Amino acid sequence: MAQITLDSLDLAALLCSRVCHDVISPVGAIVNGLEVLEDESDATMRDFALDLIRKSAKQASARLQFARLAFGAAGSAGAVIDLGDAEQVARGLFQDEKVTFSWSGPRELMPKNKVKLLLNLIVTAINAVPRGGSIAVTVTGNGEDCRFVLQAKGINARIPPHAQALLAGSPENGVVDAHGIQTFYAGLVARAAEMSVSLTIAGDEVTIEAAPVI
Repeated sequence: MAQITLDSLDLAALLCSRVCHDVISPVGAIVNGLEVLEDESDATMRDFALDLIRKSAKQASARLQFARLAFGAAGSAGAVIDLGDAEQVARGLFQDEKVTFSWSGPRELMPKNKVKLLLNLIVTAINAVPRGGSIAVTVTGNGEDCRFVLQAKGINARIPPHAQALLAGSPENGVVDAHGIQTFYAGLVARAAEMSVSLTIAGDEVTIEAAPVI
């Protein structure tokens, strides 16, 4: 199937919907916690509400910082991003114990589209282990000759539905919705960065690889 092209307004709207989806849950939890503080005098309940607010605010902040690098401009055209900053915002996504996360790579500046691709592929890796597990990111090479390998391992690991087609810019039904926009966007970034992405599965491990287009 041929690649589809999204209108710029549709792309912006779908990405905004994706970011809102990611932050609405922790923001809603903050609101609930504040309501408990307003209505409750019991010390135990107030402590519970404060803990909920604290954890949810941290989660919302982490998701917004991640979105800023993964989806945002992150500098002007031709800008570079510190891989250390990318690692930091990526680690912010793994605050619970459902998925363990490891990162191996150099601390250096890298073209922003390559870093944005790596961050978006981490989201794909998370979706590959819906019941939890481990995700290991390995970055090798530098600059224009970098390579990424992400290994997602867990019970019932799978290649996320329609991921291959969305990355290729050719969704099976010819339509991209808010559920598929992140993967579709990752494909756009990969092509802009002149990198190819492959997904394979063996047993309970999904491997995502990105390398320069030859």
